[in-house]
Amino acid sequence: MTRVVRKAVFPVAGMGTRFLPATKASPKEMLPIVDKPLIQYAVEEAVAAGVEDMIFVTGRNKRAIPDHFDTAYELEAELEQRGKTETLALVRDIVPPHVTCIYIRQNMPLGLGHAVLCAQPVVGDEPFAVVLADDLIDDPGRGCLRQMVEQYQNNNCSILGVQRVPQEATASYGIVKPAGADNGKLVEVAGLVEKPKPADAPSDLGVVGRYILTPEIFHQLAKTGRGAGGEIQLTDAIAHLLDVEKVLAYLFAGKRYDCGSKVGYLEATVDFALTHQHLGQEFTDFLKSRVAELD
Repeated sequence: MTRVVRKAVFPVAGMGTRFLPATKASPKEMLPIVDKPLIQYAVEEAVAAGVEDMIFVTGRNKRAIPDHFDTAYELEAELEQRGKTETLALVRDIVPPHVTCIYIRQNMPLGLGHAVLCAQPVVGDEPFAVVLADDLIDDPGRGCLRQMVEQYQNNNCSILGVQRVPQEATASYGIVKPAGADNGKLVEVAGLVEKPKPADAPSDLGVVGRYILTPEIFHQLAKTGRGAGGEIQLTDAIAHLLDVEKVLAYLFAGKRYDCGSKVGYLEATVDFALTHQHLGQEFTDFLKSRVAELD
């Protein structure tokens, strides 16, 4: 019987060095895309997929994340007193009442695989999602994670979110080695090659920051030694998982923004501003005028 995916792990302990000095005192996951931080977009995606328990694996200087999802009594009282009901609703509705936020400290900087392993006491013996907030995925239809949860329910095995990447960019991704023919959406995984040179890449399917994993991954992580960079790599554990379980790669619908890079972050900011309910037209007019000045 296929179990429901009720829990999602958000590894948010990274230092965000590529955005210094902005991230010196504020987590990179709190960087805003127009008027919402990256981590809120990630949580909203998980809520839309039916996830009820949000598990944040945090580190030092990450206090702003639990504060963001907590109740701000003084702020709410001030907004209510001023009659700012629309803004008050935005503050109160960051997470629905049925959603629980749980925080676990990753006390050693041992990488993504170690961060996921830290969540084992809360996840237990259940399938779960892993969501990297750096990867902002815009799918106005169902949402990326909801697509992947549906694939898990249909196939009852771990699912890796992938996108097609240019050949020259394979060295920036874990690349899937397909077990059979690429049918365009769902591919069985025979292996993973971490950041291969273009000539050595077994496909153009790059793994991005969305995973549905079975609890067997914890057993594999526990016996996975330190890999690249002296860290416990999730990719290495998934490679071991392939020895005992089937793993599928899913080419999701939607546009992914690599907000771990400055260019990707700026692209997301511009695109989301252009479609913003209240700012879209004004920002569109500004960009048109700015482009005209550059011509």
